[in-house]
Amino acid sequence: MNKPKRVGIFGGTFDPPHIGHLILASEARQQLALDHIYFVLSADPPHKQDREITPIEHRLRMLELALEGQEKFKISHIEIDRPGPHFALDSIKQFQDELPESELIYLIGGDSLRDLLTWKQPLELVARVDSIGVMRRPFTDIDLDSLIQEIPELEKKLIFVNTPLLEISSREIREKVGKGSHFGNYLIESVFSYILANQLYQTN
Repeated sequence: MNKPKRVGIFGGTFDPPHIGHLILASEARQQLALDHIYFVLSADPPHKQDREITPIEHRLRMLELALEGQEKFKISHIEIDRPGPHFALDSIKQFQDELPESELIYLIGGDSLRDLLTWKQPLELVARVDSIGVMRRPFTDIDLDSLIQEIPELEKKLIFVNTPLLEISSREIREKVGKGSHFGNYLIESVFSYILANQLYQTN
């Protein structure tokens, strides 16, 4: 009998995708022994309804450029091809339907773990995945005991990924671009060139 594939699911707006995303995903793949990782590009995230988000066609192209040549990383169109807003639980259900023989490891940041109780049906989400890999950002304050009290199954499914200290965020990159500050070192060169060519994140 073939061993089931271990599939990582890494969701986000990726606005823009930066080297921090790639480093976190690489560490998660190695430490959790994942066969590959799906980057789930959220077209209409429910927690960002009040924010202006770069059009999906730009974010998709930047993600394609960022992952070029990375055969263990794939882009999922699960949330691009269905109407929004897009909830993680709905995407997990679709992954289960499409990959019934695979182990699903949902990858989140420490801030997402901290806010998990605000997500749509968090108990069902935790129940449906095989593991939750937490790529914890520095200084994220998480009351783990309270979380486990509300979602008992979380305790046996949590795996913390040991990641390097990364002080990079998409929001900071957007701000740097808007202010005319240097930002190229935070990005794959092709993504940097794409932002410049399409004049993304300009405030004027």
